[in-house]
Amino acid sequence: MSQESISRPLRSPLIRSERSVRDIMRDVLIALVPGALAAFWLYGGGVILQVGLGAASALMTEAAFLALRGRPIRATLKDHSALLTGILLGLSLPPLAPWWVPITGAFLAITFGKQVYGGLGQNPFNPAMVGYAMLIISFPREMTLWSGTFDDGPSFSTSFNAIWTSPDGAWWDGIARATPLTLLHDGLKTFREKAIPLPSPALTASILLNLAYLAGGCLLVVRQALDYRIPLAMLVVLLAGNMMLQTFDGGLLGSLQQLFLGSTMLGAFFIATDPVTAANTPRGRWLYGAGIGTLTLLIRSYGNYPDGIAFAVLLMNFTAPSLDAFTRPKGYGHS
Repeated sequence: MSQESISRPLRSPLIRSERSVRDIMRDVLIALVPGALAAFWLYGGGVILQVGLGAASALMTEAAFLALRGRPIRATLKDHSALLTGILLGLSLPPLAPWWVPITGAFLAITFGKQVYGGLGQNPFNPAMVGYAMLIISFPREMTLWSGTFDDGPSFSTSFNAIWTSPDGAWWDGIARATPLTLLHDGLKTFREKAIPLPSPALTASILLNLAYLAGGCLLVVRQALDYRIPLAMLVVLLAGNMMLQTFDGGLLGSLQQLFLGSTMLGAFFIATDPVTAANTPRGRWLYGAGIGTLTLLIRSYGNYPDGIAFAVLLMNFTAPSLDAFTRPKGYGHS
């Protein structure tokens, strides 16, 4: 066997691939750039602080566990998986959350979402969503500190002071804004109305942010860094479900708005498609994505949380092994 064939990574069964884990993670990080820039433009400098604190905390937590386990630190950190976990968590957090929120979330994500199972490839649950779910359950008030958008949003210095000094509740009430998804959720749960009125600037910001994540997701599909089946199934189920529930007036065009609220596109293309915790068979991925879409729709419409993507992904992580077992193709010669 030649030295060249030995050096190239292999995928079972004996399929040569030039793409390593590091290459795929790098593609995902690059695809996140449009969404991160859009979030910074829309919500201010707090986004940079949340992402920076989340990424740094994730890397330090990963390094600490690797040292305790006697594993190589530098080589493992170079796969960018811990960095991606911290960045995804930071982008999911409100831009005005106190400084200890991204640090705590990243620690929980790496510890209970990854390292306790043995590290990358062994974890059954999406690490970033493990951290996010723990934060939203433990600190519901801090997880609602969304700022205004465009010209009414806080400056970088104001965001910096808010994140590091944690001002009192009266100050928060003066700057925090309810997201369009929160208004929609409260209206549906309380009044079961159609066509919940949404504030135009906030709705526009949510649509622009989701379009940026959609662009990054399409880049990943083109580069074959993810399977289109999971996000497509999730989005189709969300769209069809909203049309049946008539969440918005206007039929198809009205229901399309639901696809651009909250973290829909971030969840569909960057979270639900985690290759470790998602289903692996083609049919299993269709069912996996459809399950996430169904659970997200039910939580948004009838649950206690405005955006249920984190919980939907974690619940479907439970089912991924069963989906693979029941949808595994038959071997050659077997009926």
